[in-house]
Amino acid sequence: MKAQKLSILLVSGLTLAAAAACGSDDGGSGGSKTSAAPGGAAGPVSISINCEPPKTNKAQRATFEEDVAAFQKLNPNIKIEKVTDAFPCYDPKTFEPKLASGDLETVFYVNFPNVGRLIASGQAADITPYVNDLKTFADYNNEIDMFKKDGKVYGLPTDGYGMGLVYNKAVFTKAGLDPNNPPKTWAEVQAAAKKIAGLGQGYVGYGEYSGNNVGGWHFTASIYGRGGSVISDDGKKAAFNSPEGKAVLQNLQQMRWVDNSMGSQLYIEWPALMKAMAGGKMGMMLGAPDVLISLRNDFGGKFENYAITAQPEAKALFNGGAGYMINPKATPEQIKAGLKWIEYEFLTPGKGQLDYVRAKGQGLTVGQPYPDLYRPDTPSGQAVDQLRKDNANIDAGQFAGWVEGSKGIPPKAEPGPYAQEIYAILDTPMSAVLTRKDANVDQLLSDAEAKVNSLLASKG
Repeated sequence: MKAQKLSILLVSGLTLAAAAACGSDDGGSGGSKTSAAPGGAAGPVSISINCEPPKTNKAQRATFEEDVAAFQKLNPNIKIEKVTDAFPCYDPKTFEPKLASGDLETVFYVNFPNVGRLIASGQAADITPYVNDLKTFADYNNEIDMFKKDGKVYGLPTDGYGMGLVYNKAVFTKAGLDPNNPPKTWAEVQAAAKKIAGLGQGYVGYGEYSGNNVGGWHFTASIYGRGGSVISDDGKKAAFNSPEGKAVLQNLQQMRWVDNSMGSQLYIEWPALMKAMAGGKMGMMLGAPDVLISLRNDFGGKFENYAITAQPEAKALFNGGAGYMINPKATPEQIKAGLKWIEYEFLTPGKGQLDYVRAKGQGLTVGQPYPDLYRPDTPSGQAVDQLRKDNANIDAGQFAGWVEGSKGIPPKAEPGPYAQEIYAILDTPMSAVLTRKDANVDQLLSDAEAKVNSLLASKG
């Protein structure tokens, strides 16, 4: 989600969820026709893309439009004729209807939870015959495996993340807490949250999501950290009605109703909690490293006040992110054109989101340890790392706790191809413990378990 991730959405100040240009509407199906040039040569090909950076993020929007123009100049036979402006890049209310009607753009953003189901349902093009044309493809780390099935490739990752604990250093200091020694256990999180809430009206010690699938998303991150799972290894049964799942909900219930350290505001949609954190009176939230950049670029937060450390007591790290897929209606020419665009904007050292020289010159952040797309011993990995170091303009210490603290913690993928439906079900217990003092945790988990089991059974 990403952020929803890394958001999903993130280097050079980019949210990794963008595209820009203007022109005619081809209906978004990816089926624009190519024309024949004199002598029978292939003529211009038109493609559409989605997820233009928001107008509120003027720098990102401007650099992306600059990239569109530069890309089309380099590739005069490719026309980016339609762009959809959407923020956040994945919103179930808009994505799902477009997916069902076949109206997604030629090149469309997809977060990791949706990759598996789009492959399984035939709603993403098989790009296997074309990936070896990409100079950077051989350098990918294992994130590319998310987009593979039965030896075929159906998309390209453009960012990835592992969860951590985001916190406001200024708020910590004001509450008498040491910002250089953030909580390492959930008991320490609880104690810190109580002190922050004690600062007075408007202060919230710890914020959490409660709806619109992001509640279930954060439940998943939390239970993974405690060593639990959401579904069984074979994907056929719910696995969250467990001591680990119970601990997640009881911890929130304790902070909300006994400690009064979470405030009374429900954060139902992704931007809501981000806005609250950027407001300067919230102490902590779960998030990926890209949250720090998004707080600055998209929500006006004071960047230097924020840091991220490792997720408390984590036994596994929720591994999410996003990438791009191609509409299955696209012609071979459109697939090639779409992949060229993805590589130019997201995967080429020194270009697009990896143009750290430009980013530094425009005051965008450079130096954050993501996206981590390439193996460190590859030409692409080494080039990105060197460019990042040479142009860093932020304090790497703001990410150091996460980088060091997360080493060695195994990543854990999102819960199968039906993650979004599962998240929607898990929203209910998350919302319940934050809205009802007498919420029965055991009953909530049991009810959700039955619903997820029914869902998985219906999917076969």
